[in-house]
Amino acid sequence: MAPSTAGLEDFHSYILVTGANGGLGYSICCRLIDEFLRTRPSSHSLRLIITTRDKSKSHDTIAKLKDHIFRTRRHHKTHEKTPLVAKIYLQAEQVDLCHLRSVQNLTKKLLHALPKLDTIILNAGQGGFTGVDWPLAAWTILTDFPASVTYPTFKLSQVGDVTGPQMPNSSAPARNRQLDLGTVFCSNVFGHYMLVHGIAPLLSNSTATAGRVVWIGTLEAYPSVFSTSDMQGIQSPSAYESSKRLTDVLALSSSLFSTQPFVRRFLPPSGDHRPPKQYVTHPGICATNIVRLHWILVYIMTAAFYLARWVGSPWHTVTPYKGACAPVWVALASQEELDRLEKDDGAGKWGSGINVEGEERATRTEVQGWGIGGIVGDNVGLQKRKRPPQVEDLTEQAREQFELLGRECWQSMERLREEWEGILGEDD
Repeated sequence: MAPSTAGLEDFHSYILVTGANGGLGYSICCRLIDEFLRTRPSSHSLRLIITTRDKSKSHDTIAKLKDHIFRTRRHHKTHEKTPLVAKIYLQAEQVDLCHLRSVQNLTKKLLHALPKLDTIILNAGQGGFTGVDWPLAAWTILTDFPASVTYPTFKLSQVGDVTGPQMPNSSAPARNRQLDLGTVFCSNVFGHYMLVHGIAPLLSNSTATAGRVVWIGTLEAYPSVFSTSDMQGIQSPSAYESSKRLTDVLALSSSLFSTQPFVRRFLPPSGDHRPPKQYVTHPGICATNIVRLHWILVYIMTAAFYLARWVGSPWHTVTPYKGACAPVWVALASQEELDRLEKDDGAGKWGSGINVEGEERATRTEVQGWGIGGIVGDNVGLQKRKRPPQVEDLTEQAREQFELLGRECWQSMERLREEWEGILGEDD
């Protein structure tokens, strides 16, 4: 049972970030700290809970974040002549999202340790990439730049990668001990899905806002690589992109009437509290190590990303810190602002956009079958250079198909969750 929230004021914020030890996850933590310190008064505090896969990574990440807080405060006091006085508390936890027992253990610990959770940012995951098709990469970069480094088609992925039996040494029936899950699917989607369901009471306890579930998506969530017949992407040569298309569909359809029978089982209503809200964001195009490259190639890749921005790409944030703009904005924006934007323009996929001068901001991203807000004909102000491939103007038919897809995906995810909760329960 979660500790009581009685007397807990709105100015105590609790935010959890998964996969915080490097890359985008670490930058999200740094930007959360910076934005919170810059915008909140001394009466406010932030408890930032980070997750990594082991204690060593947790220890190193906490040390780096403490150093970041110190340097941020010192820099602001030196240049702005005023101190940053809001309080930041750091807490580290460990979880392996590819092992559901590990997810279950973290869930139990958080339910007993925290009074509430205002936001969870689902950043952790993996690409499952094995390399690059260099001839194809060279050709597409030479003939279709900058689109080729915005929506790349030359990354190679492992096909058939699974987690292996979740409980090989348990006392559960043999048929359950041998069940496995798609590795990328489990890491990027299902592990998070199980975690969010488990800590739903904490999200419902959020006092300042509706609890927020912030999924991290990508520009590469191509609809053509996703199939409900292989929802885990085990047989797909694009398991990462498939998992991110599923993320888009789940988040954007989560408020539709037709999906509510399943969404309410995933995030059950709790008394008079507002039900948690789900959002999907993406970091634009960042130079991270999601694809392993030689250090010389990393420099070449980064240079190509800057060049893409300079010739007009609105998505090449390049650095993970700038890529963290949209997730952090969704996490810290007032609920009134987010609700107003959704009321006016529909639920959207928020991306970290950037201009030639390197000024980043959160901006809507068009999604095939959903458009920019699920409203047919509403693409006013949309710049075609921001449009992903395979995306066309939203029609009534495409919108209806997207809603049907959303319902089918929610139904399948809930069926899978209930199946695995039953399996894990057999071994308790």
